Amino acid sequence: MFISKAKDPIVTGIEEKIATWTFLPKENGEDIQVLRYEEGQKYEPHYDYFSDKVNIVRGGHRLATVLMYLSDVEKGGETVFPEAEESSRRRSMAADNSLSECARKGIAVKPRKGDALLFFSLHPNAIPDPMSLHGGCPVIEGEKWSATKWVHVDSFDKTVGSEGHCANHNENCERWAALGECTKNPEYMVGSTDLPGSCRKSCKAC
Repeated sequence: MFISKAKDPIVTGIEEKIATWTFLPKENGEDIQVLRYEEGQKYEPHYDYFSDKVNIVRGGHRLATVLMYLSDVEKGGETVFPEAEESSRRRSMAADNSLSECARKGIAVKPRKGDALLFFSLHPNAIPDPMSLHGGCPVIEGEKWSATKWVHVDSFDKTVGSEGHCANHNENCERWAALGECTKNPEYMVGSTDLPGSCRKSCKAC
């Protein structure tokens, strides 16, 4: 189930808090997705960034994920990052008997009602982070309710016109290009084949 943006004052308030927390504008976010997991259900490890060009046309890659836990889970249902780098926290989790076997295979977060988890799928230079691989462990006892907000690098509300990626997506693009930002900040201005920049037209990159 998806909850549309600004559906009511409560949803608007949640979106404003997410924008403040992530330092990303509200228009970069998708609608909130609510999921319910029953006993035995899980979500296989996956990345939130895209590996195809079709999905990045609108808003570019997913940059940040905010996972909100709407219920307590008696056992299981953790969010696990199996490729997260070795750390003292990961070693301590491997010995935590309150975690499921699935959760002990990486850095994990237990679902607790009212908590939220924020993680980023891209590095600051816009390169996908393979350590952001994550999954939902099987629910062993009880049920799990969660709400997910994906936030993109650019506006998700923007309609892609006939110009496609050969366009400016910021009103300051021409001024920035005149100041030399196309070469000083190419990741944002020009981008790459997989992740087009926001000022390709002004930078004469297309």
